[in-house]
Amino acid sequence: MLRGAAYVVGTFDTKAPELHYVAELLRRRGLCTVLVDVGTRGATADVQWSAQAIAAYHPQGAQAVFESGERGLSVTAMSAALCRFIATRTDVAGVIGLGGSGGTALITPAMRSLPIGVPKLMVSTVASGNTAPYVDVHDITMMFPVTDIAGLNRLSRVILGNAAHALAGMLENPIVAPADAKPALALSMFGVTTPCVQHVCALLDTEYECMAFHANGPGGRALEALADGGHFAGLLDLTTTEAVDHLFGGVCSAGDERFEAVVRTGLPWIGSCGALDMVNFGAPDDVPARWRGRKFHRHNANVTLMRTTAEELREAAAWIAEKLTRAAGPVCWLIPEGGLSALDAPGQSFWDPQADAALFAAIERHFVQSPTHRLLRVPHHINDPAFAAVVAQQVRALGPLSDASAAP
Repeated sequence: MLRGAAYVVGTFDTKAPELHYVAELLRRRGLCTVLVDVGTRGATADVQWSAQAIAAYHPQGAQAVFESGERGLSVTAMSAALCRFIATRTDVAGVIGLGGSGGTALITPAMRSLPIGVPKLMVSTVASGNTAPYVDVHDITMMFPVTDIAGLNRLSRVILGNAAHALAGMLENPIVAPADAKPALALSMFGVTTPCVQHVCALLDTEYECMAFHANGPGGRALEALADGGHFAGLLDLTTTEAVDHLFGGVCSAGDERFEAVVRTGLPWIGSCGALDMVNFGAPDDVPARWRGRKFHRHNANVTLMRTTAEELREAAAWIAEKLTRAAGPVCWLIPEGGLSALDAPGQSFWDPQADAALFAAIERHFVQSPTHRLLRVPHHINDPAFAAVVAQQVRALGPLSDASAAP
């Protein structure tokens, strides 16, 4: 039997019929529902949690929501109150929200505060655009309502009904982690380092559950967030390309917080220089004018790669090294002397041994080694099976690893 309730969240001052319709469909499936009003006008009825009750959770009280004098400030304040409210609840089995741009910005921060694995579904008029500000790196399902959420009609009943039944399906069919789950390792991966990650996973599969994260910005941020949440036994950060995107304006930046989880958590970090030979941009016309004249590789119609220079690699080495030197746990930084990616190999478009040598020398200069913080040169290309064997060897040298949370 389902433990907890389906929380139905929205602005009942503008969307009461639609929210009650969703709640009724959930109840018909035998699910307990909790209706939560986050309207900023304050007048509500027929809900378990009124707007006034939610607003009272704001650190400055309900007046911060209702007496701001500006809708945008009220929405922001109500969002903060909702986050604090959700943090106090122990019966949230899943959440469904309905909203336009304001409602989506109000509700999704509270969804992001819930653990990964708790069903979260946002029916939003902005779901057909850029959803990154709302979803970030969390498991929020976004559904576009096609019509505005402004009344029930033959189309909205179908779409909102599908949303309600989608949440019901998630709640009625939870995925239970196996009792004998292996400790998890997080691996960063790019298309040009996929062979490396595949080799490593094959070598460690009987001992660990290997989770690959696409090093495209959101992937790196997700890796960091889950590491902070205690989901991993260690990080195999083999593809550190997000660093050069962050430093040189690429589209795959994970932000300045990349590599900070190991500083905070003390998790073992075994990593490399995967794809540091490239900065990622969109279509060729999207490459900033200041980079024209550089060496490029067209990965596909929407991805253009720029080869990093020796000077850029020196800067990247110093940036990463400063962070890893502060790591609280063991660090083993592996240098693949034979090349950094599938494109950085003899005969390939980004093969540049001089630039790579500058990177390796800068790592040695900036990374402070100690008995727990080691640097190891490996005379192989990063995608060579022999390099993967060294990675696996370093993992096993740490002894049995266990994570703080084998399941979300």
